[in-house]
Amino acid sequence: MTNVVNWAARGGLGRKVMQGRMVRLEPLTQAHADDLFVATQVADADERFRWLPDVPPSERQDMAAWVEQKAALNDPLFFAVVDQASGRALGRQALMRNDAGNGVIEIGHIYWGPDMARSARATEALFLCMRHVFNDLGYRRFEWKSNNDNLPSKRAAERFGFAFEGVFRQHMIIKGLNRDTAWFAMIDKDWPRLQAGYAAWLDPANFDTAGVQKRRLQACFGA
Repeated sequence: MTNVVNWAARGGLGRKVMQGRMVRLEPLTQAHADDLFVATQVADADERFRWLPDVPPSERQDMAAWVEQKAALNDPLFFAVVDQASGRALGRQALMRNDAGNGVIEIGHIYWGPDMARSARATEALFLCMRHVFNDLGYRRFEWKSNNDNLPSKRAAERFGFAFEGVFRQHMIIKGLNRDTAWFAMIDKDWPRLQAGYAAWLDPANFDTAGVQKRRLQACFGA
């Protein structure tokens, strides 16, 4: 075992706006409800929500009610992902299961709409949470968990620099179905290398005039 030197429990998360070049994270409010409703009105909404605990809203009032409920929570603490250019909320994500005593927190409830999913905006949105967790809060561990059957989520975790740690069998029941949960995490000693990799990947010089990456994210992480 290793002694933990100069550690003290951290404070609360706070409702901080996190600024990036392409997106910013704003604590969720009713001001985001209409944009988030639009972001969910896609033909494949049921598939996009397949692994989430909630369901796609069918009416604007359903989204407004969902936002009212979630915005009042401190854990999970929900953020809207707002496009810097248009000012529109394109998705949402949350910091959750906050353990300030041990410096551990998880990201979850991710819904990135079609205008940001699988794009540099999504990568920056995640990076902003990472930077907040390690640099601002001084936490020791940042977790990503997914249904073990959710192969895209597991591939995304590894692309984003999380290390696979194992599967918790029969961990949860979601929408009446068993969930075996795959656990991924990064820790504070990983962060300097990962942060440098994210900075290199997100640099505008890493993209051509069509917005295509020149180097993959994992290549930027190095050894």
